[in-house]
Amino acid sequence: MSAAAAMSDQAPHIPVLLRPLLETVAPVAGVWLDGTFGAGGYTRALLAAGSAKVIAVDRDPLAFRLAAPWAAQYGDRLVMREGTFSTLDTLAGEQLDGVVLDLGVSSMQIDTPERGFSFQKDGPLDMRMSESGTSARDLVNRMDEGDLADLIYLYGEERASRRIAHAIVLARPVETTLQLAGIVSKCLPRPKPGQSHPATRTFQALRIAVNDEYSELAQGLAAAERALKPGGLLAVVTFHSVEDRMVKRFFQMRSGTAANTNRYAPEAVQTNAAFTIVTKKAVGPDDRELDENPRARSAKLRVARRTAAAPGDLDPGALGMPFFKGKRG
Repeated sequence: MSAAAAMSDQAPHIPVLLRPLLETVAPVAGVWLDGTFGAGGYTRALLAAGSAKVIAVDRDPLAFRLAAPWAAQYGDRLVMREGTFSTLDTLAGEQLDGVVLDLGVSSMQIDTPERGFSFQKDGPLDMRMSESGTSARDLVNRMDEGDLADLIYLYGEERASRRIAHAIVLARPVETTLQLAGIVSKCLPRPKPGQSHPATRTFQALRIAVNDEYSELAQGLAAAERALKPGGLLAVVTFHSVEDRMVKRFFQMRSGTAANTNRYAPEAVQTNAAFTIVTKKAVGPDDRELDENPRARSAKLRVARRTAAAPGDLDPGALGMPFFKGKRG
């Protein structure tokens, strides 16, 4: 049985782009780290494909509680550690043959209304992956209108951010997901068939802010560079344009293939490239996967291979990482 097939009857949710990921990184061997463990889909696929060990990392305690019934079957081949992938090199405690990062919200989070991630199911306005710290409710009820509008625009790329922020402030206190979704929906035209829900970008912005996702991504890429052995693979699955841009630029910068911003200047030559790019273009879902899992429609996979060069310093701004400069309440 293939690793992908094995997942269909073991895991509650098949992670996106699993088949192309396994094909791109094959043969899977040695020690891998799954930086976004979630429901365990990638981890179990890597173990089924031949990894000697997978270190499963997640900031969400629920992931490990749900894994308890099946994790023991893998013995010491599966090591579970709570934390963020920005410190994955420290959490690993050893050099790695591969790292996979799935930047999407896990299905177990979206499908659990009390976690507050879904605009289609009523629940408290939470969105905290770690179940601690500042919540989305805190942000929408405490932030100044201007700062809230800037956050929704910057992290959600929502053009109607000022109209939405004004409506949120007028409706305070905002306590639940459906209440917020309704406020946002009234600010935007009714979506046409096939278009996303009007609240998609606003919810995305709040989730990214609550969980500091862009900073985690930048730091996680740098941590993977430090943790990988020469020849090790870094595979990243993104779900929207900002994430994909950051990963693409990181790989370009670290492989010495970044475009020269000044066409009159001599071409930059990087002699200590830390990666070579494996996927020349981002890999998306095929028709079969879209039929099986519509959530995969915006997913993109990029893979690069570590060289023997020493890890370098990283400037998150060079990745095109958005920086919110306002106050969060």
